[in-house]
Amino acid sequence: MAGSSHGHTPAAWTGVIIAFIGFCVSGAFTVLADPLGFWAGLVIVALGGVVGMVMQAAGLGKAKTKPVQQAREAVGAEG
Repeated sequence: MAGSSHGHTPAAWTGVIIAFIGFCVSGAFTVLADPLGFWAGLVIVALGGVVGMVMQAAGLGKAKTKPVQQAREAVGAEG
């Protein structure tokens, strides 16, 4: 799994960081008992997913490969 570079792309990192910030915002506003802030944090979480997908579509993510192609790459990398 570590050799597959799963998720090690600018799109993945950016999406996860934005989502993490959204979780932090929601958590803080949960403690502060502010429902509007909580929902704003969840909007930020969803925004992280959208930004990640847009960046992947722009070529900053790992290209999707078919299972047969993945198996060939795995055999080629080991041998």
